[in-house]
Amino acid sequence: MGFSAGVGKFYARPVLRRLFSTFAHGWPGAGLLLMRLVVGIALMVRRINELQTAPPISLAVIQVLAIAAGILLLAGLWTPIAGVLLAIIEIWSACTHPHDPWSYILLGTFGAALAMLGPGAWSVDARLFGWKRIDLRDRKY
Repeated sequence: MGFSAGVGKFYARPVLRRLFSTFAHGWPGAGLLLMRLVVGIALMVRRINELQTAPPISLAVIQVLAIAAGILLLAGLWTPIAGVLLAIIEIWSACTHPHDPWSYILLGTFGAALAMLGPGAWSVDARLFGWKRIDLRDRKY
């Protein structure tokens, strides 16, 4: 299904294209861009601050994964993967940090929403995996 005929190489284009019917343009696309920017920045600032408190190495790995997910969300690259990763990390953090679970739950919910809604038209995903328009009138034969 995801393999090209006869070559055996895996291509992500059909897989990511099937996840989203369209990459939203206009106001919905601007809303997704704003959501990605706010979540990515908030996540990276929070996790960098937590990383500076010198946690154990096992928690530092989680912090670095969360920062990587934030960077991917900022760029709009591999948004479904980054969103699911963010949701898993933040829900795990909410369960292990009972003193303030709501900010973790909020960021995890936004990650899940972005994974389901997609990155929007202003993203690297849209440029790499979106539908291409071919105008045959411009071609000269």
